[in-house]
Amino acid sequence: MKKQFQIRIYPDGKIEAKTLGIKGAKCTDQIQILEQLLEARALEHSFTAEYYESEVFETNEQELKSGI
Repeated sequence: MKKQFQIRIYPDGKIEAKTLGIKGAKCTDQIQILEQLLEARALEHSFTAEYYESEVFETNEQELKSGI
């Protein structure tokens, strides 16, 4: 899955933002970016299941032999 933001703006001005495709605590690094883009400040947060997952990296045998 691509890394994405899902943003909802409600009629009362409330903004709800969610990261998608970002596993682990890396999603919390995106809070500053969202605050700048939305010209807003995070008042509360909650974690999705992705927060508790680990990112998996695939390597091939050639990369391991060459030390990449």
